[in-house]
Amino acid sequence: MPLLDFLRPKKRPEPGPRKDLPGEVKRVVKLLERVRDPETGLNIVEEGLVYGLTVEGERVEVFLLMARSTPECHACQMLAINVQRKILDEIVSILKTEGFNTVKVYNELGLLLVEG
Repeated sequence: MPLLDFLRPKKRPEPGPRKDLPGEVKRVVKLLERVRDPETGLNIVEEGLVYGLTVEGERVEVFLLMARSTPECHACQMLAINVQRKILDEIVSILKTEGFNTVKVYNELGLLLVEG
């Protein structure tokens, strides 16, 4: 390995789900791309909110990174809670419509946010 190899730009990951994921996980990732963050307009997958998924038959567990950026601001907290609720409701609605019987969504601490 050349001495200055660390200075070379690293290859950027391709957008979208990894190619080596099982088919049912890829399907759920594609479904989650329909869920939009109402503040940014981006889907929650490209925004980086989804960091884990478990799919077992008709059961899905989604793990989200839902960090709060301004805990001191009470108005900001209420806005964040409303945005989070909209995202959670949309996740459950889309996955239930697509035939999943049990949908659980957790935050980055492993706390259950919603079950449907």
